[in-house]
Amino acid sequence: MAAVDLPRALKDFHARHPQVKVTLRVGASEELTERVRQGDMDVAFLGLPLGMSPKGVRSRELARGELVAVVPAGHQLADEVGVDLRRLAQEVFVDFPEGTAGRAQSDEAFAAAGLTREVAFEVTAADFMARLIRQGLGIAMLPAAFVGETTELRMLRVMDAPARMEHLIWSLHRPSPAAAAFLAGLTGGRPETG
Repeated sequence: MAAVDLPRALKDFHARHPQVKVTLRVGASEELTERVRQGDMDVAFLGLPLGMSPKGVRSRELARGELVAVVPAGHQLADEVGVDLRRLAQEVFVDFPEGTAGRAQSDEAFAAAGLTREVAFEVTAADFMARLIRQGLGIAMLPAAFVGETTELRMLRVMDAPARMEHLIWSLHRPSPAAAAFLAGLTGGRPETG
């Protein structure tokens, strides 16, 4: 998630509401959506393929962007300015587990281009992906903000890159006072009801 500096938002919320206990969970977009829908979680941030929208919850689109190719500094593509999916399909990939929204955006892009790729490593966290990439075990397609500033990895523009959207979601039902305050802090007022 790149549209919101979540650690900063949590720090600001805690400063305004020190009596509220905050719990943070990381998971796949589908799992987080279901937890919000069931009332087990108040709000969630999702990264979804373009055109996919969360169902059974209220949502607000936060940002759109394209994925970049992430390769280790010593990789044969590391000095390229850009690359296309056809060239990337020749590489071994590190990606999110099959069936997750994070994986779908890349899978759909390769399928639409009539290409297949090898995903040798399926992991659930972008920081662990980066560690595998640094070791030369594969490459990935991620939002640039996931990678951050590092000399060990290179980000390449992908000419036919898949796009993604980031969403903030909350329950269809009236949010708790704490959740409403958190949402208001993120949205500059009251969250939309649609």
